[in-house]
Amino acid sequence: MNVAAEARDLEPIKKHVLGHFAADVRIPGFRAGKAPMNLIEKNIDQNALQEQFIDHALNDLFRKAIQSQNIRPVGEPIVQIKKFVPYTELEFEVETDALGEIKLADYKKIKLVKPKAEVTAKDVSEVLDSLRERSAERQAVSRPAKNGDEVIIDFAGKDDKGQPVSGADAKDYPLILGGNSFIPGFEEHLVGLKTGQKKEFSLDFPKDYGVAALQGKKVTFSVTINKVNELSPPKLDDAFAAKSGPFKTMAELKADIKKQLGVEKQQQADRDFEEKLVQEITAKSTVDVPKSLVDEQILRAEEEEKRNLTYRGQTWAEHLKEEGVTEEEHRERNRPNITERVKAGLVLNEISQLEKIEVTPEELEIRLQILKGQYQDPQMQGELDKAENRDEIAGRIATEKTLQKLVNYAGK
Repeated sequence: MNVAAEARDLEPIKKHVLGHFAADVRIPGFRAGKAPMNLIEKNIDQNALQEQFIDHALNDLFRKAIQSQNIRPVGEPIVQIKKFVPYTELEFEVETDALGEIKLADYKKIKLVKPKAEVTAKDVSEVLDSLRERSAERQAVSRPAKNGDEVIIDFAGKDDKGQPVSGADAKDYPLILGGNSFIPGFEEHLVGLKTGQKKEFSLDFPKDYGVAALQGKKVTFSVTINKVNELSPPKLDDAFAAKSGPFKTMAELKADIKKQLGVEKQQQADRDFEEKLVQEITAKSTVDVPKSLVDEQILRAEEEEKRNLTYRGQTWAEHLKEEGVTEEEHRERNRPNITERVKAGLVLNEISQLEKIEVTPEELEIRLQILKGQYQDPQMQGELDKAENRDEIAGRIATEKTLQKLVNYAGK
């Protein structure tokens, strides 16, 4: 984009900039800020004036130009000044990525059946079993471990090259055999072992394992049994219910568990419904997603991943080596998912503007106070007051309101 401005365009900008200097200039015979602009100009640093003028002019003229051409820039523009005659002529060239036309699907006509969460007797029973396990009396035994026992173990995993696998090791880890809380085959290898015994075995992680780096990976485990505890779970009676909370009977405890599970399941069902709805609207919309916007989000996701690795005690280089990819391959592998996420975000933003979704100062303040109440650290509370964080929270509220609109349309 080429932008050119004449004296009549630049004069108001110059007056505005001179106004910034006025309060700090002392001119005999005039109160602060009351001297004529021509006198203020003569009594200030000309380089500082010109620098501020160009900065304001570029921003102001670029903003007006993109508005007049209905251009929506993405990222930081690259600016080259082609001509500048102080305060009378300015020509510059701007290069920027911009959003193309977004053709929204007819989202008001997309209808989906909103699921209703159901809590089964099995769901309630699983929670009760978990409560019994946590409340069980533990008695150390010298016999071989069997299903239903708790074993306290040290374990460490290595890959096929003998290198330690991050996230596949622990010390004094309590594991109830037969609970199937570890990867398939792990617990079976420990049945029959006594306190002090060690065992080494190899297993393949499931292809759908939660940690991407371990999916389908063959790991050799070295396990030491530190202790075998026999569990004596309490009976599921009214006395157990009373110990578990403000309940007089098992019926009350079961009713409370069912209620809590119902809330949790419905919240998850609502999130899944919103995600499915956005995916369908996005798939039926046409969006030209700028590469630079996707690149920016890939780098953000990468920084977040690096922070998580630091908490786990692993370096970025170790992580890439473990996954067997270069940094560039890692980024490109994430590009499809992040592209879809960016596309969905642009679609939601477009709908938000079309629906004239607004976040009132009161709504933002209430959300900020709720968030501040979740942090005891004054520094973290202060972070919430920063302009960029307030904007992000306001954006989150706007997205929530937009999603609620779409859910309402989909259910009608």
